[in-house]
Amino acid sequence: MGLQTGKKPRQRAPSKRALKTRETILDAAEYLFSERSFDGASIRDIAARAEVPVGLVSHHGGSKETLFFTVIARRADELARLRAEALETCLASGQPDLRRVIACFVLPFLHQTHHGQPQWRAYGRLIAIVSADERWREITQACFDPTANIFLDQIARILPDASRGAIGSSFVFMVSSMLAICASSWRIEALSAHQDIETLEEHLLDFCEAGFAANLGRMARGV
Repeated sequence: MGLQTGKKPRQRAPSKRALKTRETILDAAEYLFSERSFDGASIRDIAARAEVPVGLVSHHGGSKETLFFTVIARRADELARLRAEALETCLASGQPDLRRVIACFVLPFLHQTHHGQPQWRAYGRLIAIVSADERWREITQACFDPTANIFLDQIARILPDASRGAIGSSFVFMVSSMLAICASSWRIEALSAHQDIETLEEHLLDFCEAGFAANLGRMARGV
């Protein structure tokens, strides 16, 4: 009998081929979840789009629920970093007014979904789906609430007389408007003709800034 060293066998690092296969599967899942939602996209559909055997989807992604979470979390970390960097730059300037803080939150998302990799567009649509379905509460809490709370705290510093409830509801309205630019751009174009993303960004900032001011002012008056 051999000696028991107590050491766990060293695990080999995934090969470049395995990593590429995993990314291909996640991209396929991201696209199909964004087009058909969680319920409408099957593991078999994802395998077909990724052009891999069904077994590889489970190998790299786990269960369908785990795969869905992985797809959401994959870009959430990068988005959180971009927002944190924007806010840090804003605070360092010494002028963290409401509009600038709103911009630090919404513009990184819009820049990625409109100017980043094509998959970011699908991710934007997927986030709109997740935000509207309460069964994904845990995913939202894990992936997005930490960053949201940082911004809520900063807005509370700018508007110290506003209640947390008023700030929170205004923040949700802002997020919904932001997601609409990505998920419902076709509807915006149908009603207002074609507008470039830079114009829409300015309109969104105007709308959100005014909405915050009106809602928080109304709450302060007890109306």
